[in-house]
Amino acid sequence: MHLIPSSRCRAAVSSVALAFVAASAASAQNRVVLPAGTVIIVRTTAPLQSVNAKSGQTFETTVEESIGVDEYSVIPAGSTIRGVVSLATPATRQQSGVIQVVFDRLTLPNGSTYQINGKLTSTDSAERRQIDSDPNANVVLVGERGGIGAAIAGAGSSKNTNNIFAALGSLLSEGRDVSVPAGTPLAVELQRAATLRGGGRMGGQLGSTIYTAANRISAAQRALAQQNYYRGSVNGQLDDATRRALFQFQVDRGLSATGNLDGRTAQALGINVAGGLSGSTLSGSVLSAAQASAVRRDAQSLVSRYRSELAASGMGRLDANRAYAQGDMDLWFALSAFADNAAIYEQIVANGSNRDGAVLAGRALANAARRVDSAIPSARSSGQLQNAWNTLRRQLTTVDTSY
Repeated sequence: MHLIPSSRCRAAVSSVALAFVAASAASAQNRVVLPAGTVIIVRTTAPLQSVNAKSGQTFETTVEESIGVDEYSVIPAGSTIRGVVSLATPATRQQSGVIQVVFDRLTLPNGSTYQINGKLTSTDSAERRQIDSDPNANVVLVGERGGIGAAIAGAGSSKNTNNIFAALGSLLSEGRDVSVPAGTPLAVELQRAATLRGGGRMGGQLGSTIYTAANRISAAQRALAQQNYYRGSVNGQLDDATRRALFQFQVDRGLSATGNLDGRTAQALGINVAGGLSGSTLSGSVLSAAQASAVRRDAQSLVSRYRSELAASGMGRLDANRAYAQGDMDLWFALSAFADNAAIYEQIVANGSNRDGAVLAGRALANAARRVDSAIPSARSSGQLQNAWNTLRRQLTTVDTSY
């Protein structure tokens, strides 16, 4: 036996302890939480049919698009989520087939597995409203009512099979079986938060990245409120009201309607997701590329309309028999300058290389709009033109809340 001097022993113990603490801290920092309510889009790998499905049967679905959370890659493409059939009844002459499923396990391509608690939901707005009308509802597939051969419907809060059928009512009248082909997209909603081990930091923004940090949620709430989707407080919490607002915004914009604050939705809202959680970027919103293009087109249309009201040609030829006032020219110049500025702003947004610059450009565009506001009272413009300008200028409150 070899004895170690006490000083060396203490040093060795300290080194081990420090290494353990460092490893624990690194492990904790690399843990990523997908909050309850997160929706993951998957595809079935085999058909799912009520004619032969059995309670307890398992099936696999595949995550086709890599998912990140904030700065970290978390769920690579090719990961699988296991589904379990919890209720299955074949169709009869009087009643459609029904399948109820839950999702219980996530497996990454490297073999790592995580237990999850997921339920079926829908990305269709009508179905989602029906499901959300009862937060305790069972969500089931009902035979032959929809594009995938099954309706997705809330079926009441009771787990009793007879009560589920009673809640479905007329949805069962088709008398046909559920038939979900292989490759069908399904939406899995986490009922409890899932803690996963994050991979490396992502080099760039992915459209499927899910943002959960409070500062990003607050920015989304402000942007949604400015567009009349959200009426709650700006609290940085991804609560039900915020998810509903995100969902409806996504439906209206033709985005994948999940209720997640993902990269595509953040871009459409014009909010900052770059620069890290503690980045030093300017606060403020940026219009999406589509919104910036619309402002530019509307501004150019206003210039053409006012030039017509002035009886001026596109080359600047004025009506020789008309008496013009200084206010008329001031408004023409202000509108023309605003349209040119809107075109520059559109280019800055489309380039997307410097968000701080885009925020500042938005404020400059609002200042150009203020010059139009100042010119309108002294000009002899039509009521139609003034109404069109008021409609356009309201879009700029997104980039300058003081405007």
